[in-house]
Amino acid sequence: MRLERSMLFVPASRWPMIEKAAASAADAVCVDLEDSVAVDDKAASRANAIRAFRELDFAHRLRMLRINGLDTPFAYRDLIEVVEAAGGRLDLVMLPKTGSGKDVFFVDTLLTGMELNCGFPRRIGIEAQIETAEGFLSVREIAGSSPRLEALIFGPGDYSASMQMPSASIGESDEHDAIYPGHRWHAVMHAIVASARVNGLRCIDGPYAGYKDAAGFERSCRIARSMGFDGKQCIHPGQLAAANAIFTPSGEEVARAERVVEAYERAVAERRGAASLDGKMIDAANIRMARVVLEKHRRKHD
Repeated sequence: MRLERSMLFVPASRWPMIEKAAASAADAVCVDLEDSVAVDDKAASRANAIRAFRELDFAHRLRMLRINGLDTPFAYRDLIEVVEAAGGRLDLVMLPKTGSGKDVFFVDTLLTGMELNCGFPRRIGIEAQIETAEGFLSVREIAGSSPRLEALIFGPGDYSASMQMPSASIGESDEHDAIYPGHRWHAVMHAIVASARVNGLRCIDGPYAGYKDAAGFERSCRIARSMGFDGKQCIHPGQLAAANAIFTPSGEEVARAERVVEAYERAVAERRGAASLDGKMIDAANIRMARVVLEKHRRKHD
């Protein structure tokens, strides 16, 4: 169980930005070969990714590589060149536009071959982005497709394009959200969270493009957390502090969870048939929720 409250994207083509990201407040740093890198720069940018994983000290931060989509001529070379050269220092590979379990299986198969050939000391995990109509309809299959899979990620930008849902900016509210009588992204986000929980995976919300809009970003984080997400993708270091704070249980939440568990354990020790706290009955669901809060709090301090 890894802590991933904040994931900072950094273009593989921008070495100074990679250096700063490796020392940032992010829980995870994703060196990106996909959307943030121009087509003409993709092949050359692999060298920066290799250099980053081999030379930079990421400390406790998760080290992640986002490859290009499997429907491009770049993806398999992204995997082979970067992973074989730096695989021993790589924690995760992010697969964009995951459409089916077969996509995950393909990446898993390549990683297995490289690990056997190169003798990496540990297994590299996979995170799958759900950002197409096909991915939404296949999310349950994707979530159970590989023991390497560690997280599902919502990609609002490409998802809106795939669904032909008008959207002015990635992750931000606009006039279309105001018109729609509800939360436009609820169905896909809820499906991602449910599929992740059934399979013991993390679930990460997608980015918020307005990096200068602190209030909007915080609201987006709070919505995601209220739906059960574990963290948020970030496109700017200025977003990290808010994401880390919002996806960390507050002191009040931790104290409440501790009291719930203590009240339950006291009732069990006293052989009472029911437990209560502050005039409210405590049942099994309360205990499970309290223990989730305490586990997230523990991971923050590990």
